[in-house]
Amino acid sequence: MSDISTDSNNDTLPAAAVTDYNFPALIFGILLIVIITGGNVLVCLSVYLEKALKTTTNYFIVSLAFADLLLAVLVLPLFVYAEFQGGVWTLNMVMCDGLMTMDVMLCTASIFNLCAISVDSLETSEKSSSKIRSLPCPIPLNYNRKHVDHRQLILLSATWLLALAVASPVIFGINNVPNRDPSECKLEDNNYVVYSSVCSFFIPCPIMVLLYFGVFRGLQRWEETRKVKLRSSIEACRKLQHAAVATALPPLTGTIPGPLPMPLPRIIERDLAQSRLDDTEDYMQHEIPYPRQYRENSVPTVTFSQQLHRKKRAKINNRERKAMKVLPVVVGCFLFCWTPFFVVHTTRALCMTCDIPPSLMSTVTWLGYVNSALNPIIYTIFNTEFKKFFKKCFRSCC
Repeated sequence: MSDISTDSNNDTLPAAAVTDYNFPALIFGILLIVIITGGNVLVCLSVYLEKALKTTTNYFIVSLAFADLLLAVLVLPLFVYAEFQGGVWTLNMVMCDGLMTMDVMLCTASIFNLCAISVDSLETSEKSSSKIRSLPCPIPLNYNRKHVDHRQLILLSATWLLALAVASPVIFGINNVPNRDPSECKLEDNNYVVYSSVCSFFIPCPIMVLLYFGVFRGLQRWEETRKVKLRSSIEACRKLQHAAVATALPPLTGTIPGPLPMPLPRIIERDLAQSRLDDTEDYMQHEIPYPRQYRENSVPTVTFSQQLHRKKRAKINNRERKAMKVLPVVVGCFLFCWTPFFVVHTTRALCMTCDIPPSLMSTVTWLGYVNSALNPIIYTIFNTEFKKFFKKCFRSCC
């Protein structure tokens, strides 16, 4: 939610007389627009084109990227133009109100999208923890949903409708106050400034942090329960194998003859190997190696098609958990970039006697906009699938 205000030495100057152009702001602004646009377009394309990225969490990330993309296209050009003019607004007030409306709505949509991701992730992690406790064997759970269902559509729609509701007073003329200074483009009503800041930031942020804490507690319980189930299944299979040898039962087809215990069923060995690899990229790309005696003599517990299906589900779960683990970095960067702005913005609205320099207001506003360029970089660094797609795009272009 930008606040474009004139410096004190320009208060009495008409727009045409402004000659103190800010070229560094123009260069930095153009560069920022290019980075935000290119990075978020790549995020949207990657989820659309890459089958590996079609997860529920990533659909919410696309909604977040779309908000950042609209910010770069609709808000930043006008903001950069005003900054280039030395902070003086030289366009008409209708465009100013449109700028304020889009700025409030898109900033609110960004944080509401992060909240929606936390709600959806919390539910999926809780479902995965409860389901795994009811299974007799520690097979990978398919708690990921590959397609957006009605609940996700409602959640996504609600984030944008609520963001529009927060910004709607500007559309309906709350900025049309008497004696409005045409050289300034800002939110004129201090009560609305406080209202929008509370609705857009100060209420959602604590809720979002608590929800993400619940998400990762759920993921931790999922991993712990899965390991316990894995160990208990291995022990049960070993006991059955020893009992079969002790009672001299006829050897099963495909098992090692003689007094030695039979190997574990192949699906158990696969889960054990997966647990030891800790969801590394090697598991995603290569077949897990097994000793020759297991490949030749293991107990045939599942068909080949079932094994492929289980492996596919395990890959999906790995992607979903990795997507969830990237989210704290996204949330942390969002809070780091936008907290100073909302604190300064609200302080100026509540404290009429406080002297807040225009340079400070401009700095915290720029910092908030930089956040829109950071998310694609975060995905590239911390998410393997995004990184692969971005590298492929850069190789094809360069």
